[in-house]
Amino acid sequence: MDLSGIITIAGYSGLYKVVAQSKNGVIVESLIDKKRMPAYSHYRISALEEISIFGESEDIALKDVMQKIMDKEKSGPAIDSKSDIKELKKYFESVLPEYDKDRVHDSDIKKVISWYNLLQKNDLLKVVEEEKNSEESAEEKALKTLKEKEKSALPGAKNTAGAASTHVKSSGSKAKSTSTIRKTGA
Repeated sequence: MDLSGIITIAGYSGLYKVVAQSKNGVIVESLIDKKRMPAYSHYRISALEEISIFGESEDIALKDVMQKIMDKEKSGPAIDSKSDIKELKKYFESVLPEYDKDRVHDSDIKKVISWYNLLQKNDLLKVVEEEKNSEESAEEKALKTLKEKEKSALPGAKNTAGAASTHVKSSGSKAKSTSTIRKTGA
């Protein structure tokens, strides 16, 4: 599941899609009403791909939780996030029985379910086929970029060294040095 480019901003409801970068932050588009706004660098922004849910033995990535909800609902919408909290807990436990019931709060459950419904409504829950291939291609791209930087840096370094050596050479004549005494007013 690919959640890249989808963020949440503390103090603002809903989810946002990163549209462009600006000088002081990013431009985001609300998934609820499609309005755009700047999200400045001092905002507390969290990318959905970096969020995880507390599990009993280990943390569970949000994309895995979304995948489990999607599998349970057969890519349809989940239970309404404004339902009774007992129903929400029962539903969440049926989807993710290994979540830590002590550290995952009711508000977290509501938030995850509302996020799922919002992403599903906007058709942003797409399964990425062959994740290993995409990871390898990302690594290959990074290596190519690194090699290109090295190639472009090496000729530049040689040219700079050559230019410096031509400036250092002198015509062989000695410069005439003179000493003067400067009065400082004392």
